[in-house]
Amino acid sequence: MIEVTAAALATHPFLHGMSPDELAWLAGTARDVQFPARHRLFEDGGYAGHFWLIRSGHVSLDLHIPGRGPVVIDTIGMGELLGWSWLFPPYRWAFGAVAATPVEAFEFDVSAVRECCAAVPGLGYELNQRITQVLAKRLQATRIRLIAGAGHSTAVH
Repeated sequence: MIEVTAAALATHPFLHGMSPDELAWLAGTARDVQFPARHRLFEDGGYAGHFWLIRSGHVSLDLHIPGRGPVVIDTIGMGELLGWSWLFPPYRWAFGAVAATPVEAFEFDVSAVRECCAAVPGLGYELNQRITQVLAKRLQATRIRLIAGAGHSTAVH
């Protein structure tokens, strides 16, 4: 296993601008991972024990629809965060995820990240601010897809 350094983490867009000390804390919780195409990273409802910062490749987020099986609802790519369910009890995935292409990522152990955030509250605040921005962006993208999928605008009376 290759050691993840603060300098390596600093190159990921999600972490740009974090302090060297914050990056050093995070580096101690991370490892480099690779997944082949079609590898399932997690299942909807499973325990959220990791999160990933995607370095290359794409991951499809899916939702199991009874009678249809898994349906892709979004795709996460290079430079993006995969996994935020670890922030909220009961720490269960809200979706599933499968590598759509070969993927390289930084993988973080969430128990260790939570410990770091407890020890360094500024780190927890910084991560939460960044994750909140990701959630807001994805919520807006979902809203746009829903409106576009409706095929027409509906007036509010």
